This record gives sequence, C-alpha cells and structure tokens, in this order.
Amino acid sequence: MFNFFRVVSIVEGLSYLTILSVTLEIISREYIFNIGMFHGVLFMIYIVASLMVSDKKGWPILTWLALFIASIVPFAFIAVEIFLRKESKKSMTTENA
Repeated sequence: MFNFFRVVSIVEGLSYLTILSVTLEIISREYIFNIGMFHGVLFMIYIVASLMVSDKKGWPILTWLALFIASIVPFAFIAVEIFLRKESKKSMTTENA
C-alpha cells in the first residue's frame, strides 16, 4: 500500500500541474473535462490512500494534515515524495535490524 500511495502521490501532483497548465493556456481548454475528471478521481484515491497509509504506519494526525495540505499546493508532491522516500528507508533499516 505504501508504494501504491507513492505512485498515486506523484501522478496526482502531475495531474494538478496539468490542470494549472490549462489555466495558463499551455494546454487547450477542450481537454479540461477529461483532465479534471482524471484529477478528481486521483485526488479521492490520494486522500483515501493517505489515510490508510497514515493509519498503518501510525503517523500522527499532523503528518496526515501535512500530506493533505501538500495535495492542494502545486509542486508540494515533490516534498511528499522526499518524505515518503525517507520513511521507506527508515522502515527498511528497522526491518533489517
């Protein structure tokens, strides 16, 4: 589930940037419905996956709130990926110890 959340986090962040690209008229507006629908589904999956991973990892509510806020801020998915990569390394070292 953790790796699934990492993938969803990156794809959701990129879809958000794609929507902003439409706003900046980099991408044609005729695709906005499809892009918006795709992003909306990814956002819901992101929220559910973040709740499941937070519960499974035993993270405090503030960590989940930071993940939630990061889903709203453009480019914050990069910081989330760095955090998740550190958590992944941390859990690997505790499993090997």
